[in-house]
Amino acid sequence: MKIAVLVKEVPDTWGDRRIDPSTKRVDRGGDVVIDEINEKAVEAALLVKEANSGSDVTVVTMGPASALDAIRKSLAMGADRGIHIIDNGLTGSDVVQTSAALAAALDGRGFDLVITGNESTDGRSAAVPAMLAERLGLAQLTFLRTLTVSADGGSGGTVTGERVTTEGHVELRASLPALVSVTEQIAEARYPNFKGIMSAKKKPVEVLALADLPLAAGDTGADNSWSVVVEVTARPPRSGGTIIKDDGTAGTQVAEFLAASKLI
Repeated sequence: MKIAVLVKEVPDTWGDRRIDPSTKRVDRGGDVVIDEINEKAVEAALLVKEANSGSDVTVVTMGPASALDAIRKSLAMGADRGIHIIDNGLTGSDVVQTSAALAAALDGRGFDLVITGNESTDGRSAAVPAMLAERLGLAQLTFLRTLTVSADGGSGGTVTGERVTTEGHVELRASLPALVSVTEQIAEARYPNFKGIMSAKKKPVEVLALADLPLAAGDTGADNSWSVVVEVTARPPRSGGTIIKDDGTAGTQVAEFLAASKLI
C-alpha cells in the first residue's frame, strides 16, 4: 500500500503568534515547528504501515526551505520518503491554491491512501482535505478519531473510522483509494529515536517547483488568491474580571451576570 501524509510547518504553538500587518498573513518569522496534528497524522500512517506489511509512507509539504525540517522529523519517525513543494510563486497561496498545488504533486503517483490532519493550527480553515479529495477524485472520510485499513492489493482494500458527533459517533467506511483527515484523538505521535534521526538523513526527498507542476503561475500566490484579508486588528488587552463577594446575594449576582452575558 502506498500512503501519503500531508505535513505543514507552523509557528510554534507555545510562542507568541501574530498577524503581520504589512502582509496581513501569519508572521512566520519566529520559531516554526511541524504542526502537532500532522505528527499525529504521520503516526496514524505508520500504524497503518505496520499493520499492512510492504506498505510505504511518503510525507508531503508545501512551504519554504525551513519546511524541510518537518519532513525530516517525519522521516525520523519512520516515514520512507518526502516530497517538498517549494517556490516563491506559491507564497501567500490560499486554501484553494494550496489544494491545487498538493493535488498536482500527488496526482498520478498511485497513492492508495492520503492522510491529513483535520485542520492546521495557523490557517484553521479545515477545508484543504475536502478540496484535495475533490481534486483527486477520492472518497473522503474526515474528522476521524480512529482509523483502520484493510488492504487487498491496494485498490481492493477498505478504510473505516469513527467520527465524533454531538450525539455520539458515526462509523464511516470507504473503498481505497481514499483520503482521510484525523483529529487529535487519533494517536500519540512516537518520539524519533537516535537510529531514526540518523537514517532520516539518508532518506530521499523530492523537491518540486512550480515548473514541475501542471499549474499556471498566474493562478498561485498572494496576488492571485481567491480570498483576501482586508483589515487586521490587534487583539485588545485582557481586562479585569468581575469579582463577586458573598454578602448573602452572591447567587443572585452570578445569575444576573450570566443573564447579562446571555449565557442563561
